[in-house]
Amino acid sequence: MKLPQSLTTVCLALTGLVLIDMGLRKHSFDEPVGPAKAQLTSPPKTAQPAPPSACTWQRAEQQRLPMPEGVAAAHASTLVWLPPTHPDHAKTSLMAFWFAGTRESAADVNIVASRLDRTTGQWSPAFTVVDRHEAGRALGVRLRRLGNPVAWADASGRLHLFVVATGLGGWAASRVLHLQEDNKQADTQPPQRRWTPVRLLPLTPAVPALNTSVLVRTAPMPLADGGALLPVYFELGMKYSAVLRLGPQGQMLGMQRITHRHDVLQPALVPLSETHWLAYHRNQGSSRQMAVSQTTDAGAHWQDMPDALYSNADSSVAALRTQQGSTVMLHNPAEHGRRALWWSEGATPLPSAAWKTHAVIEGDAGEEYSYPSLVQMPATPIAQRLPAEGNTGVATRHGDLWISYTHRRQAIAVERWVPRCEP
Repeated sequence: MKLPQSLTTVCLALTGLVLIDMGLRKHSFDEPVGPAKAQLTSPPKTAQPAPPSACTWQRAEQQRLPMPEGVAAAHASTLVWLPPTHPDHAKTSLMAFWFAGTRESAADVNIVASRLDRTTGQWSPAFTVVDRHEAGRALGVRLRRLGNPVAWADASGRLHLFVVATGLGGWAASRVLHLQEDNKQADTQPPQRRWTPVRLLPLTPAVPALNTSVLVRTAPMPLADGGALLPVYFELGMKYSAVLRLGPQGQMLGMQRITHRHDVLQPALVPLSETHWLAYHRNQGSSRQMAVSQTTDAGAHWQDMPDALYSNADSSVAALRTQQGSTVMLHNPAEHGRRALWWSEGATPLPSAAWKTHAVIEGDAGEEYSYPSLVQMPATPIAQRLPAEGNTGVATRHGDLWISYTHRRQAIAVERWVPRCEP
């Protein structure tokens, strides 16, 4: 079928803009996003941390989040703990966000959430925080579908949500929708605050409104200035990872590519020190092993490293540096695909030969346990009797680890893991 000349002209123009943009994007992604230092999660200064090798993690609790009534599918969860500066901190310790609807990419998919009650330890019924129609009307754009959400608490305690949203086309034409939580007093129990769409992030240098194929999936890495690095990835044809620099109030300050590879995406950032960071990528290359990049100068330069020894089944990973200084990672092994979710941990992230790995869950063929999220609650000092001296000292009560993941595409599973640290 021959296209009308006007339509052909438009298509050629758009193609040209995309190609121009990709060239500009490559140049802009090679630029550092500005000086930054990571904010390290550490035990209280009055306490002596246990060495990483002296701590192990044990599952203490396992459940599934309440689903919205009549909703059949769930995927891509993210967890965020509420800091003391958040108005609901006294009542709520954690929030979980995920997308729920008939199926992935369905028109009825919304972003929903649940709150973990600090007193009862129960998760609230799921409630909608982002509806594509309402968000589209607020911004004056058409949103066809919603996808991965990522949550972050800024320097003042306000929560931000970054959500994959498409206009024309599929996931490869995605935009990143930025929303902020309204911190005004909520009149519901449990509190359900309004989420206000801020904008579609201008992630296409040549044509911001076109916004070709930048998505979010993994957790931001907090910075010492109160801002964060938000991991993003590009997936139109080639695939690669990048980061957005966010200011203390969530303002976008810059964008940087963090790998030269064209077969990796969904980076999970781990700070080993204030200036030495790792990025673990979902690998779509032939090695079927975890792809790794690093910076030793706080993001001024990034280098690709040899693939890690643990395997990756072309699926999203979650990773963090614990308060003990070790690194914990959740990933799907290539040997079993997404029907198995593994936990790996080590005192030294590179090399990975000494890491300890065990299964979080292993299912049957055709089942899926994927897209994990991982967060550690704050550590607290506790009084401890020291028999030899006959007095009381200060020890560390390391924070529990909470994990979430997609459970058979039908629900979101959450688990609490507790540290067992020898003195």
